[in-house]
Formats: sequence, C-alpha cells, structure tokens
Amino acid sequence: MISASSMSVLLVDDQTSIRSILRNTLAQIGFVQIAGVRNGVEALEHLKSNSVHLIISDFNMPDMDGLELLKAVRSNARTAKTGFIMLTGQASKELVQQAIAEGVNNFLAKPFTASSLKSRIEAVFGPISGA
Repeated sequence: MISASSMSVLLVDDQTSIRSILRNTLAQIGFVQIAGVRNGVEALEHLKSNSVHLIISDFNMPDMDGLELLKAVRSNARTAKTGFIMLTGQASKELVQQAIAEGVNNFLAKPFTASSLKSRIEAVFGPISGA
C-alpha cells in the first residue's frame, strides 16, 4: 500500500476554485505534497524542476489544454510514466478517445467526491493509505 503523504501531485486547472477544491479533497485523503498551476504551459514549466507522481488536469484551459499537456508529458522520457488523471466536465466522446489514445490513466468527472477522487487515484496506483 502506498502512502498518500509520500506522493506528490500537480493540479492543472485554470479555475482557482477547482484547484482549491481538489487541493482540499486531496488533503482529506492524506496528500500533503500538492502544487497547482493554471494551464499546460505552467505545468510543463513546473515539471522541468519538479518530479511528481500524479498530474490531475482539466481538459479545457487557455494557452495549452489538458490533451496537449498529456501529449507533452507522455513524449518526455522523464515524465512519460507519470500518473495522469483528466478532469472532465462535458468532454466529447472524441476528446475522451484522444486522451485514451495518448495514454491517460483515468478520468474524473466534475463534480466529484473525495471517494470518487480516491478511487480514481487507486485505479492508477493501487491502494493508498492516508487520512
């Protein structure tokens, strides 16, 4: 079993409120190493100097969307194996299929609960312990 407190997470969403909700929900589960950025460009900048175990990213963002971020993460040898969960509001079937083709690990529908978030993370990493 993996300890949530030993894992680092990068939240990527242009809405401050969604990042805040995600951060608080992850903290409830037991995560403590949580960073947040507004879009894919900022995420790639963060990843240049920080390793993370998991990226949770929205689909729709300015400058670089979640799908482009996923492609960039998967094409970089250093980040290719990073867990990646895509947040979906009303993503089209085509976008979901593209994300699957690019190697997304899981999806999380908005709105979400602590339980649904934890189950999506566990589907990627196996059981996690935490709060």
